[in-house]
Amino acid sequence: MLYIMRHGKTDWNAVHRLQGSEDIPLNEEGRQMARDARKKYGDLRFDICYCSPLQRAQETAEIFLEGSGTPILTDDRLREMGFGMYEGTEHVTQKPDCPVYTLFHDPVHYHAVDGAESLEHLYARSGSFIHDVLTPEFVSGKNVLIVAHGALDCSLICQYEEIPLEHFWDQLLGNCELRRLVSSANV
Repeated sequence: MLYIMRHGKTDWNAVHRLQGSEDIPLNEEGRQMARDARKKYGDLRFDICYCSPLQRAQETAEIFLEGSGTPILTDDRLREMGFGMYEGTEHVTQKPDCPVYTLFHDPVHYHAVDGAESLEHLYARSGSFIHDVLTPEFVSGKNVLIVAHGALDCSLICQYEEIPLEHFWDQLLGNCELRRLVSSANV
């Protein structure tokens, strides 16, 4: 089985600041969310965890898996989508004049500018992770956990479950929410 989790809350999440590839740590609420998730999903066992190298995801994985013996491997392809010069911008989903606004309201027509990562690039790197890592793990029958980020998680879910781009944000997980992935493809 394949499972995916979004990292716990950070101070930037709390003020709706776009994090992207900025390496923002969990806040205390985020750490508690990870501890609560460990209790909530305590009956699940994972053979391996793949994690973003960003500290908010790594700390979430470490707290969530504490005492389980599950190895945690980082993979740079699991970094959050880069938003270029717009990282750090607050309330970007409410600013129609900001180019990143389109990503959140109409992802099909989003065009990356000013150093932001395109959805095509995000899909290419997360797709290579699916091909190189998830497919072999699925075939081997392992229980795999992925701990990453909002947009990155959406890209994995959409590709793995063959969900159209217009439903990209419908897949957004809450902080420390766990979802089992169901492949509609022949893996």
